[in-house]
Amino acid sequence: MDQGQNESANRYSGNEKLDKCIHDWLSWDPNPTTKNEIQKYVDNEDWETLKLRLCKRISFGTAGLRAEMRAGFDSMNDLVVIQTAQGICEYLKKQFPEKSWSEQGIVFGYDARHNSKRFAQLSALVFLENGFRVYLYTCFVATPIVPFSIKKLKCLAGVQVTASHNRKEDNGYKVYWSNGAQIIPPHDSEIQKAIEKNLKPLIKKDNLVWKDDGSVDDKALWSKKQLQDPYDQVVPAYFEELINQIPKELIQANQDCPLKFAYTAMQGVGYEFVKKAIKYVNLEPLIPVEEQVEPDPDFRKTPMPNPEEAKALELAEKTAINNKCQIILANDPDADRLAVAEVYDNEVKIFTGNEIGALLGWWALEIMKISKSKVDTNHVMIASTVSSKILKSMAQIEGFTFHETLTGFKWMANKAIDEELTGKTVLFAFEEAIGFMISTVVPDKDGVSAAAHVATMARYLYCEKKLTLQQQLESIYRLYGYHTSICSYVICDDQVKIKQIFNRLRTFDNGQANSYPKSILNGKYQIEHVRDLTTGYDSSTADLKATLPVSSSSQMITFTFANNVVVTLRTSGTEPKMKYYAEICGDRENSNWEQLTVTLKIMVEALVNEFFEPEKNKLKLKSAV
Repeated sequence: MDQGQNESANRYSGNEKLDKCIHDWLSWDPNPTTKNEIQKYVDNEDWETLKLRLCKRISFGTAGLRAEMRAGFDSMNDLVVIQTAQGICEYLKKQFPEKSWSEQGIVFGYDARHNSKRFAQLSALVFLENGFRVYLYTCFVATPIVPFSIKKLKCLAGVQVTASHNRKEDNGYKVYWSNGAQIIPPHDSEIQKAIEKNLKPLIKKDNLVWKDDGSVDDKALWSKKQLQDPYDQVVPAYFEELINQIPKELIQANQDCPLKFAYTAMQGVGYEFVKKAIKYVNLEPLIPVEEQVEPDPDFRKTPMPNPEEAKALELAEKTAINNKCQIILANDPDADRLAVAEVYDNEVKIFTGNEIGALLGWWALEIMKISKSKVDTNHVMIASTVSSKILKSMAQIEGFTFHETLTGFKWMANKAIDEELTGKTVLFAFEEAIGFMISTVVPDKDGVSAAAHVATMARYLYCEKKLTLQQQLESIYRLYGYHTSICSYVICDDQVKIKQIFNRLRTFDNGQANSYPKSILNGKYQIEHVRDLTTGYDSSTADLKATLPVSSSSQMITFTFANNVVVTLRTSGTEPKMKYYAEICGDRENSNWEQLTVTLKIMVEALVNEFFEPEKNKLKLKSAV
């Protein structure tokens, strides 16, 4: 330590673990801003804040790393990014032979958030100094471009620096494996171990590349021989693959489309990519929401950059009505998800993720029929366990294979790849949180290709079937059975309280293990089965063990009622929320859709009150959508 650090060391806390963390941070952090931030807490003897920031390390969750940008091992910053890159680098070295490092390498992309480019550049430096070929985009890209890049360039791995729809203060690190899908066990836990074994930054502080203020000199960086911008190799190929997914006659017919499409990028990166996608499929240019077209890391015109929230679409609705648009398309800031709405008689219908999933599932089948291809058990569709069972109902009639996975596209994409390795063709996968994957060209959710498919489907329905999207959705329900869902959440940032709430449910009978509630509303609605993917218990199996993977680090319980209502309660991997997903499925003969909807609303209200006890636990409720 230098003299300044020795002087500050005299003011350390006396807690051995904390003092070591402080010493490590002040010794390792290359960024003067975050280094001074920690030093200020030391000078003020704010040991509690330092414990929170330094004594618990950020770890891989549902979507890789995601946290607030600030100083601390629990946050997103230069030091944590360098450490993460070093861990991934060392893990890849053990998994792949040395020759592949320099030939195949790794790809880095980033969104338009504060520090995203910088984090990607610092990561690239780590790999360059370890002899890897590195592909680094020189401009921001939509998240789906990175997994596509891995497949196209045959990379060993890839990273997109993004925090998706989170608030402006956050950023993240989304890691993909050599198959193009997000990492799953054991890679995630093994990478975490590798990070913890390689915490000391080993980048040579070459002033030609790494400036004194911690920033990266672009010119010096790009003088590295093993560094390449893959844009020209990858992005045109991505759009060529997109048009190969849609029958040529549909693309040709799109040129006569009378529909107008309003579009918002939520001040993220989506506009340039979706604009190209729409052009490639031969449709008229989008009518953008002017206030939200250009990327803005502060989201000044988009205070809620999550298109799942109805409030986030207010400017898009205004643009659509003013310009007489029939369809609204909305990406989240990194363009991997897609929201859809329809304007009819100046009334706006915002489709839920489950409803879009039903429409795109039908569309995948319709494309097969237009292409004169027969659908059979070698064709596959996939949905997460918290999403609508509409694809399962379709499979029972159409004859394709349906699979259910854990929540998150990392599970669905890896399942899709496994299915393809057995010779099957994956047509479609979705999750209710407006994530859609049409084919496995991109083994992840893709809001860019989904926008092109929805626009083409809308033109096809309006012009050739004389149907709106809403009318087609009703047609789907008449054919496969009515499915309606309520997906929402309660807000709780107290992890101890969350654990107490879920433990109460799994010890409901006087503290006895695996004794869950048997009904709601004083026995009116009976629970037939319970599956707990936190503990691995499943009352519906012969051995009482769940067939889906189990994770003790997250809470997730599913209740199946006697009247075909399924409700899953789970914690969010990225936000302070306890989420609930409820669906009622009617058979094809049940035409009383209104009664089914009323029943579901009654049951959800009762379940939230009885299971979460929001008043007792002081939980903040969000209105159901």
